[in-house]
Amino acid sequence: MPSLSNIYLLAYNSAQAIAWAVCLSLSLSSVLSTKGVNGAYASAGNLIYLCQMVAFLEVIHGAIGLVPSGVVIPLMQWAGRTNCIFVMRQTHEIQQLPAVFITFVAWSISEVIRYPNYALNCIGSCPPWLTYLRYSAFLVLYPPGMGGETWIMYHALPFLKKYSFSYYTFLMVVLFCYPILCLKVYLHMVKQRRSKLGKQDKKKKR
Repeated sequence: MPSLSNIYLLAYNSAQAIAWAVCLSLSLSSVLSTKGVNGAYASAGNLIYLCQMVAFLEVIHGAIGLVPSGVVIPLMQWAGRTNCIFVMRQTHEIQQLPAVFITFVAWSISEVIRYPNYALNCIGSCPPWLTYLRYSAFLVLYPPGMGGETWIMYHALPFLKKYSFSYYTFLMVVLFCYPILCLKVYLHMVKQRRSKLGKQDKKKKR
Protein backbone atom coordinates (compact mmCIF):
# COMPACT_ATOMS: atom_id res chain seq x y z
CA MET A 1 0.00 0.00 0.00
CA PRO A 2 1.44 3.42 -0.97
CA SER A 3 2.50 5.72 1.85
CA LEU A 4 0.66 8.97 2.63
CA SER A 5 3.62 10.96 1.31
CA ASN A 6 3.46 9.08 -2.01
CA ILE A 7 -0.29 9.66 -2.27
CA TYR A 8 0.22 13.36 -1.58
CA LEU A 9 3.05 13.66 -4.13
CA LEU A 10 1.00 11.75 -6.72
CA ALA A 11 -1.93 14.15 -6.21
CA TYR A 12 0.28 17.26 -6.25
CA ASN A 13 2.23 16.31 -9.37
CA SER A 14 -0.90 15.14 -11.21
CA ALA A 15 -2.68 18.43 -10.45
CA GLN A 16 0.32 20.45 -11.64
CA ALA A 17 0.58 18.33 -14.81
CA ILE A 18 -3.06 19.02 -15.68
CA ALA A 19 -2.78 22.72 -14.86
CA TRP A 20 0.35 23.17 -16.99
CA ALA A 21 -1.27 21.27 -19.87
CA VAL A 22 -4.08 23.83 -19.71
CA CYS A 23 -1.47 26.63 -19.62
CA LEU A 24 0.16 25.22 -22.75
CA SER A 25 -3.20 24.91 -24.50
CA LEU A 26 -4.17 28.49 -23.60
CA SER A 27 -0.81 29.87 -24.73
CA LEU A 28 -0.98 28.09 -28.08
CA SER A 29 -4.67 28.86 -28.66
CA SER A 30 -3.94 32.56 -28.13
CA VAL A 31 -2.10 32.48 -31.47
CA LEU A 32 -5.31 31.43 -33.22
CA SER A 33 -7.49 33.96 -31.42
CA THR A 34 -5.18 36.95 -31.94
CA LYS A 35 -3.48 35.76 -35.17
CA GLY A 36 -0.19 36.61 -33.49
CA VAL A 37 1.92 35.81 -30.45
CA ASN A 38 0.95 38.82 -28.36
CA GLY A 39 -2.03 37.33 -26.51
CA ALA A 40 -0.30 34.66 -24.42
CA TYR A 41 -0.30 36.66 -21.19
CA ALA A 42 -3.98 37.58 -21.48
CA SER A 43 -4.86 33.92 -22.10
CA ALA A 44 -2.59 32.07 -19.69
CA GLY A 45 -0.90 34.62 -17.42
CA ASN A 46 -3.16 34.25 -14.37
CA LEU A 47 -3.10 30.46 -14.40
CA ILE A 48 0.66 30.36 -14.85
CA TYR A 49 1.02 32.79 -11.94
CA LEU A 50 -1.11 30.48 -9.77
CA CYS A 51 0.85 27.36 -10.79
CA GLN A 52 4.10 29.14 -10.04
CA MET A 53 2.96 30.29 -6.60
CA VAL A 54 1.84 26.76 -5.71
CA ALA A 55 5.21 25.42 -6.92
CA PHE A 56 6.86 26.92 -3.82
CA LEU A 57 5.67 23.71 -2.17
CA GLU A 58 8.50 21.98 -4.05
CA VAL A 59 11.04 24.03 -2.12
CA ILE A 60 9.32 22.89 1.10
CA HIS A 61 9.27 19.27 -0.14
CA GLY A 62 13.05 19.40 -0.51
CA ALA A 63 13.56 21.20 2.81
CA ILE A 64 11.67 18.58 4.84
CA GLY A 65 13.12 15.62 2.95
CA LEU A 66 9.92 14.60 1.23
CA VAL A 67 11.89 14.48 -2.05
CA PRO A 68 15.69 14.25 -2.52
CA SER A 69 16.02 17.47 -4.54
CA GLY A 70 17.36 19.62 -1.70
CA VAL A 71 16.51 23.31 -1.35
CA VAL A 72 19.00 25.48 -3.25
CA ILE A 73 18.33 24.50 -6.88
CA PRO A 74 14.50 24.30 -6.52
CA LEU A 75 14.55 27.70 -4.78
CA MET A 76 16.69 29.23 -7.54
CA GLN A 77 14.39 27.88 -10.24
CA TRP A 78 11.26 28.99 -8.41
CA ALA A 79 12.63 32.45 -7.63
CA GLY A 80 13.78 33.05 -11.22
CA ARG A 81 10.41 32.23 -12.74
CA THR A 82 8.44 33.95 -9.98
CA ASN A 83 10.42 37.16 -10.38
CA CYS A 84 9.80 37.06 -14.14
CA ILE A 85 6.03 36.52 -13.80
CA PHE A 86 5.92 39.25 -11.12
CA VAL A 87 7.58 41.66 -13.56
CA MET A 88 4.99 40.76 -16.21
CA ARG A 89 2.10 41.31 -13.79
CA GLN A 90 3.42 44.69 -12.68
CA THR A 91 4.41 45.96 -16.13
CA HIS A 92 1.42 45.89 -18.48
CA GLU A 93 3.47 47.47 -21.24
CA ILE A 94 5.48 44.28 -21.79
CA GLN A 95 2.68 41.73 -21.60
CA GLN A 96 2.31 41.54 -25.38
CA LEU A 97 5.98 40.95 -26.12
CA PRO A 98 6.73 37.84 -28.24
CA ALA A 99 9.11 36.85 -25.44
CA VAL A 100 6.11 36.21 -23.17
CA PHE A 101 4.72 33.65 -25.62
CA ILE A 102 8.14 32.01 -26.04
CA THR A 103 8.66 31.84 -22.28
CA PHE A 104 5.19 30.50 -21.52
CA VAL A 105 5.46 27.77 -24.15
CA ALA A 106 8.97 26.73 -22.99
CA TRP A 107 7.84 26.63 -19.34
CA SER A 108 4.63 24.77 -20.12
CA ILE A 109 6.19 22.07 -22.30
CA SER A 110 8.89 21.40 -19.71
CA GLU A 111 6.29 21.05 -16.95
CA VAL A 112 3.96 18.89 -19.05
CA ILE A 113 6.91 16.48 -19.21
CA ARG A 114 8.31 16.93 -15.69
CA TYR A 115 5.18 16.56 -13.57
CA PRO A 116 3.83 13.38 -15.24
CA ASN A 117 7.32 11.89 -14.81
CA TYR A 118 7.22 12.65 -11.09
CA ALA A 119 3.62 11.45 -10.74
CA LEU A 120 4.27 8.10 -12.45
CA ASN A 121 7.44 7.57 -10.42
CA CYS A 122 5.28 7.83 -7.30
CA ILE A 123 3.51 4.63 -8.37
CA GLY A 124 6.60 3.03 -9.88
CA SER A 125 5.33 2.88 -13.45
CA CYS A 126 7.13 5.63 -15.36
CA PRO A 127 8.00 4.51 -18.92
CA PRO A 128 11.66 4.86 -19.95
CA TRP A 129 10.80 7.21 -22.84
CA LEU A 130 9.23 9.70 -20.42
CA THR A 131 12.28 9.55 -18.17
CA TYR A 132 14.44 10.20 -21.24
CA LEU A 133 12.29 13.21 -22.19
CA ARG A 134 12.36 14.50 -18.61
CA TYR A 135 16.15 14.58 -18.60
CA SER A 136 16.68 15.59 -22.24
CA ALA A 137 13.98 18.10 -23.21
CA PHE A 138 15.60 20.83 -21.11
CA LEU A 139 18.54 20.85 -23.54
CA VAL A 140 16.18 22.39 -26.10
CA LEU A 141 13.67 24.16 -23.84
CA TYR A 142 15.97 25.82 -21.31
CA PRO A 143 17.77 28.26 -23.67
CA PRO A 144 14.56 29.86 -25.11
CA GLY A 145 13.00 29.91 -21.64
CA MET A 146 16.03 31.61 -20.12
CA GLY A 147 16.35 33.94 -23.10
CA GLY A 148 12.68 34.86 -22.90
CA GLU A 149 12.90 35.62 -19.18
CA THR A 150 15.95 37.84 -19.74
CA TRP A 151 14.30 39.64 -22.65
CA ILE A 152 11.16 40.32 -20.58
CA MET A 153 13.07 41.70 -17.59
CA TYR A 154 15.33 43.83 -19.77
CA HIS A 155 12.40 45.42 -21.61
CA ALA A 156 10.62 46.05 -18.31
CA LEU A 157 13.46 48.16 -16.89
CA PRO A 158 12.37 51.59 -18.24
CA PHE A 159 8.80 51.07 -17.01
CA LEU A 160 9.84 49.78 -13.59
CA LYS A 161 12.12 52.78 -13.14
CA LYS A 162 9.02 55.01 -13.28
CA TYR A 163 7.09 52.90 -10.77
CA SER A 164 9.76 51.85 -8.27
CA PHE A 165 13.41 52.80 -8.41
CA SER A 166 14.32 50.28 -5.70
CA TYR A 167 12.85 47.38 -7.68
CA TYR A 168 14.49 48.74 -10.84
CA THR A 169 17.86 48.57 -9.05
CA PHE A 170 17.12 45.05 -7.80
CA LEU A 171 16.22 43.92 -11.31
CA MET A 172 19.45 45.39 -12.69
CA VAL A 173 21.38 43.26 -10.20
CA VAL A 174 19.30 40.21 -11.12
CA LEU A 175 19.99 40.71 -14.83
CA PHE A 176 23.70 41.06 -14.14
CA CYS A 177 23.77 37.79 -12.18
CA TYR A 178 21.21 35.94 -14.31
CA PRO A 179 23.57 34.30 -16.83
CA ILE A 180 25.74 32.90 -14.02
CA LEU A 181 22.74 31.60 -12.03
CA CYS A 182 21.13 30.08 -15.14
CA LEU A 183 24.39 28.39 -16.07
CA LYS A 184 24.61 26.90 -12.56
CA VAL A 185 21.08 25.47 -12.86
CA TYR A 186 21.73 24.24 -16.41
CA LEU A 187 24.94 22.42 -15.40
CA HIS A 188 23.12 20.88 -12.45
CA MET A 189 20.48 19.54 -14.87
CA VAL A 190 23.18 18.19 -17.19
CA LYS A 191 24.73 16.37 -14.21
CA GLN A 192 21.31 15.00 -13.26
CA ARG A 193 20.79 13.82 -16.83
CA ARG A 194 24.03 11.84 -16.80
CA SER A 195 23.13 10.27 -13.48
CA LYS A 196 19.50 9.35 -14.26
CA LEU A 197 19.98 8.19 -17.84
CA GLY A 198 23.14 6.34 -16.89
CA LYS A 199 21.13 4.32 -14.36
CA GLN A 200 18.50 3.66 -17.03
CA ASP A 201 21.15 2.35 -19.45
CA LYS A 202 22.55 0.01 -16.77
CA LYS A 203 19.06 -1.44 -16.17
CA LYS A 204 18.64 -2.11 -19.91
CA LYS A 205 21.98 -3.97 -20.05
CA ARG A 206 20.89 -6.20 -17.21
